[in-house]
Amino acid sequence: MQREGTWSGSPESRPAHIVVQAAAPRNDERMARVRPTAERAEGEEIMKHGTLTSITAITLFAALAIPVRLVAQEQHTHYRLIDLGTFGGPGSGVNLDKGSGASNNRGMAVGAEQTSIPIPPNSNEYSCGAPFVNHAFEWQNSVVTDLGTLSAADNCSNAEWINERGESAGVSENDEIDPLLDVTEIRAVLWKDGQIKDLGTLGGNHSAASSINNRGQVAGFALNAIPDPFSFFDLFIFGSSAGTQTRAFRWQNGAMQDLGTLGGPDAAAFLLNERGQVAGFSYTSSLTIDPFLWENGTMLDLGNFGGAFGQPNALNNRGQVVGVMNLAGDQAQHPFSWRRGILTDIGTFGGSSGVAQWVSESGQVVGSADHPGNEVHTAFSWKDGVMTDLGTVEGDICSTAYGNNSKGQIVGTAGVCLGGMDAFLWENGSIVNLNDMVPSNSILHLVFATAINDRG
Repeated sequence: MQREGTWSGSPESRPAHIVVQAAAPRNDERMARVRPTAERAEGEEIMKHGTLTSITAITLFAALAIPVRLVAQEQHTHYRLIDLGTFGGPGSGVNLDKGSGASNNRGMAVGAEQTSIPIPPNSNEYSCGAPFVNHAFEWQNSVVTDLGTLSAADNCSNAEWINERGESAGVSENDEIDPLLDVTEIRAVLWKDGQIKDLGTLGGNHSAASSINNRGQVAGFALNAIPDPFSFFDLFIFGSSAGTQTRAFRWQNGAMQDLGTLGGPDAAAFLLNERGQVAGFSYTSSLTIDPFLWENGTMLDLGNFGGAFGQPNALNNRGQVVGVMNLAGDQAQHPFSWRRGILTDIGTFGGSSGVAQWVSESGQVVGSADHPGNEVHTAFSWKDGVMTDLGTVEGDICSTAYGNNSKGQIVGTAGVCLGGMDAFLWENGSIVNLNDMVPSNSILHLVFATAINDRG
């Protein structure tokens, strides 16, 4: 399905798109119950994927370089709204916490689409939604490709990240049953040249890839065989104390490297840049969880704000890490930025909590922060110590920014304060409801804009 609309943005000849999540049909009451992953209490099911039952993956694709003049005399560019569909099931989507890694500057996008196959009783909830099996997809030039799984069609897979070479990393079930958890085992995988490659484990029963760079390096987590009652994977996701250690890895040239920990038993990697730096989080020796940056064999503790939990959400090629950290007492969280040994509390708009979701190569950080009273949060942009309130879409109360690009364009969601309602684009000092650019007869309503590439 292709829909056309217009909104402000500069025309480019190469593929330009925003990755968006849409709910269909349009139903405000139902969408009000869709709560964005980043709005959960930090640390709650931090590695667990959301279901795809009511979300459709779509992309907004720059189609024509013909500006039109609106009443406000603003320049706008034609785009096409393309429904990426499904593999026969009811939903599809990209991972909200990896939104900006789900697309590249060639106009490609990856994620997962549901099939019509009911999930088997032993399906692994890390890689599977409900109630149908999902397969990883790749979209390019209006063609959606099923990337498949390591084994049978009733196994789930999910593509987390795509690099500029069109190589994707993610996770797939392998049809083997983990005797400790009684669920299908998952493996970190690499999709390259039309083939799927199992990246293995560190001796345990599970692994998953979170990101890939243009050098073909992959980062993620893998289990070893050492018993660990506090295992990130087994305990956090499945509630089992009978698991084994979860370790951060970097894979390259056929070898998986254990990156170590910050003194505790477990670590997990989520982000990887072009310098080969890896960001994730790890238990410290006191079993608190701090974010780390790993480089050249050394895992550096990025510190904390006095609380027991911190998580990185983005890493740029300058080595700048952003995310969220608990304050002392663990009743509130603040967004942070770390670069060259300096940890900065970005702060809020006067409320208790906030979160940094993404950082551009120029160092512009985006996310959301509470206002006094903690009942309202709005999207922010932060750079060089200056925090800017991006506001929200007309008629909505709250907003959260999920992604930005090198041009300073920002995307996110606005709506009720416990969930998304309207995807937005912020540029040139103003915020635009992307639903205003969709024909009124469309069955789709844009809820989350999760990523925007450097072509806009």
